[in-house]
Amino acid sequence: MMVIVLLSLVALAASAPQKPADQAVAIIKQDFDQQVDGSYRYSYETENGIKAEETGSLKKASGPDSSDVIIAQGAFSYTAPDGTVINLNYVADDENGFKPEGAHLPTPPPIPPAIQKALDYLATLPPPPPSRN
Repeated sequence: MMVIVLLSLVALAASAPQKPADQAVAIIKQDFDQQVDGSYRYSYETENGIKAEETGSLKKASGPDSSDVIIAQGAFSYTAPDGTVINLNYVADDENGFKPEGAHLPTPPPIPPAIQKALDYLATLPPPPPSRN
């Protein structure tokens, strides 16, 4: 599972703006700490402005499979090609999956007033009687 997390971070870093292939990007800061209980914490920063950090721990899965799962939370940031600084925070677990948050992520449009009025009305109705099949 740790390999998947690290590969995900490599993919995220690779999607950020890069210097030409002949110019290496230096890592300014890098920390990694893993405990005997499986918990970990890492962070890094590169000279081109990419920053990332994550903490994680093991817990028993909530479903019928009682295997260990990683619960992780973290953040990363980089500068997009248009100059916008992209910041993303996330939480990932076996119950809710990957939950990213960031101003750059799309959001659903608001519900039109007529549809909201209909939904509010439907919520006030009594439940239907049980079916007799």
